Amino acid sequence: MGKVNKEMVVNDCIKLFPKTIGVFTRFHIDSCCGGAVPIEDAAKRDGAPLDELMTALDEAASR
Repeated sequence: MGKVNKEMVVNDCIKLFPKTIGVFTRFHIDSCCGGAVPIEDAAKRDGAPLDELMTALDEAASR
């Protein structure tokens, strides 16, 4: 299992793993005003493919 999970709140993920902000930007996830929701909910809301997003977040969090 990776460092990031889909239940994490977007803003908490960015605080713990600052390099993930670029991933959220690339997937068009609102990490500012809309960042107070779990990653899974944000992906659904913003139309991002969850599996691809989670893979990219784990890669960024590992750097």
